[in-house]
Amino acid sequence: MELTINNALKEWAIAVDALKTGKTIMLLRKGGIHEKGGSFQVAHNQVLLYPTYEHQKTFMLKADYSDQVISVTPGLRPESVKITSYAEITHILPVSDESIVNALFQFHIWSQEFVSDRQKWKPQEPLFVLLLRAYKLPAEQLVTYHQRYGGCKSWIDLNESISLGAAKPALSENVYSKLVAQICEIIGDSCYISSIN
Repeated sequence: MELTINNALKEWAIAVDALKTGKTIMLLRKGGIHEKGGSFQVAHNQVLLYPTYEHQKTFMLKADYSDQVISVTPGLRPESVKITSYAEITHILPVSDESIVNALFQFHIWSQEFVSDRQKWKPQEPLFVLLLRAYKLPAEQLVTYHQRYGGCKSWIDLNESISLGAAKPALSENVYSKLVAQICEIIGDSCYISSIN
């Protein structure tokens, strides 16, 4: 039986592209403003990657990625959104030590300013490092936009399910495992495999 899912993680389109092309396996999160319970949580370990454009800022990205930002009109609501990939979230790593966060700089696409802003927002809470093994879908799927998909939240449930069949991993299992090992070496004892039900 073919696996289909409708749960999605909203992320900047630049980051989605970097994940699905194997340029990164890492996202940094503190949670959206409208997160349930007011703090960051992960409910699913397999998620569709839902690209967003409205809040992308060039200064929040490393130089290699900043020139890829597509400007859109604030408040723009598209008729549809292209879903081209999904990911398995393999690790959820809360990190509070600034020196550890800085040591992870080579593994993600964000600028130092972005990282600093994330650490300063809700400073009493850790920065969550998500490690994701991304997969490219065999064909892009057009999802009709609905108003409830908008807003500053990390997770949405789409009205339609998308098949994960025939998706191709961005990185081989061997390459992905090596990157995870390098990251875990930096993070240390708190590096654990997430157990999401």
